Amino acid sequence: MSKRIIVYILGWVLILEGAAMQIATVTSLIYGEREGFYFLFTGLACAILGFLALKVKKPQNIVLYVKSAFAATALSWIVMSLAGCVPFWISGEIPSFIDAFFETVSGFTTTGASILTNIEGLSNCMLIWRSFLNWLGGMGVIVFLLAIIPKLGGQQNIYLMKAESPGPIIGKSVPHMRSYAAMLYGIYIGLTFLEFILLLCGGMGVFDAINVSFATSGTGGFGIHNAGIAAYDSYFLQAVIAVFMLLFGLNFSVYLLIIAGKLKQILKIEEVWVYLGITLASTVLITLNILSIYGSVYDAFHQSFFYVSSIITTTGFGLTDVNKWPELSKAIIIILTFIGATAGSTGGGFKISRVVLLFKEVKKEFSLLIHPRNIKAVKMNGKTVNHDIMRSTSVFFVVYIGVFAISLLFVSIDNKDFLTTFSSVAATINNTGPGLGNIGPVGNYSEFSILSKIVLIFDMLAGRLELFPLLLLFSPSAWKKS
Repeated sequence: MSKRIIVYILGWVLILEGAAMQIATVTSLIYGEREGFYFLFTGLACAILGFLALKVKKPQNIVLYVKSAFAATALSWIVMSLAGCVPFWISGEIPSFIDAFFETVSGFTTTGASILTNIEGLSNCMLIWRSFLNWLGGMGVIVFLLAIIPKLGGQQNIYLMKAESPGPIIGKSVPHMRSYAAMLYGIYIGLTFLEFILLLCGGMGVFDAINVSFATSGTGGFGIHNAGIAAYDSYFLQAVIAVFMLLFGLNFSVYLLIIAGKLKQILKIEEVWVYLGITLASTVLITLNILSIYGSVYDAFHQSFFYVSSIITTTGFGLTDVNKWPELSKAIIIILTFIGATAGSTGGGFKISRVVLLFKEVKKEFSLLIHPRNIKAVKMNGKTVNHDIMRSTSVFFVVYIGVFAISLLFVSIDNKDFLTTFSSVAATINNTGPGLGNIGPVGNYSEFSILSKIVLIFDMLAGRLELFPLLLLFSPSAWKKS
């Protein structure tokens, strides 16, 4: 384990977070709020600690292998969350440290699960920081560091991006690591700005448009009103948000291909078609199922499309209390929670690509039962899938089920109803946020015990980092010198 390099990376993470906090400081100056001082001083402390880490532990060469890269990424997210929760806590706006930590982890991991019962009670600078957490966590801080720090952006540090990028898409063939990371962030910023402009055109205020754009682009779903997106009664605004949730849930490689003018290659990406197909099928089924509630096809379709887009991308925005929907609709929502968005997007969940690969593997096994002598290979996008990818997908599924089951047992100690308990674990490990039962779009996580909140914090981090980087920290052998 390259501890010196890990500390060096953590130093850059603290400096970046200290700088990021100043968006809240500026907001406090605009609105004349004293709470901005908490961000100013916390950010200064982060910067000082970060510079000390760079000087004290500056390595000769920054070359990371799997073990060190995964540990550095996991520790970076923990450190970011610990530092990011300090203003919430010391200001007294979220008095409990565990609650402040929960809210911050939820923001960074783009989960959108909240312990707040009165969101509108927060100051504007706290609200903007809360939304900006979603934006920072959406594309990933490590990816940002790879884009701006020459020493980190070398091709040899591919494992840093693999540890933070969601889904089995990044391979050793990715060229020019630094420019690739920069392009991803360029697209991310561009789409965020485009949504912001469209929201302004729809009549949304500047402050609200900034917050909603941050929360949508990161697929985090943190709102600034107690009523959530329902606070904006414009169908145009709601439709813009729904469409952009879907866009941010799409593999960013698609946008790179569009920029490169390789439109024909997009048509060959199976994951994209499955993603859009599941979205369309779910929207139609829920529309038909809730038609009797809303009266008109248009209203039912609008509600259905918004919520399907919100859940499959794991954003977690809501317009209505879906607990009042028929059981079929709620069952579809639960399934979408587990499936999640595409690999290489800002969305969470199990990922469309893994679902497709596992189904192809099952189909292959059935074929071999009928024709044992046949030689079958799993193919994706017309190419044979490497055995290592299939093995890692299967292992991920087993570990995913194991973590889910253990978490469910711990959270069950709270003795809440099964729907709430099951949904809380599913919503956090898949980074969806709101679920069903008492944690639906009109509920929150405030009533859970400290133990359950700690378990759900772990689940949020594990889900965002795809399990292995976080689990690696608990392996004693991983910390031994190799």
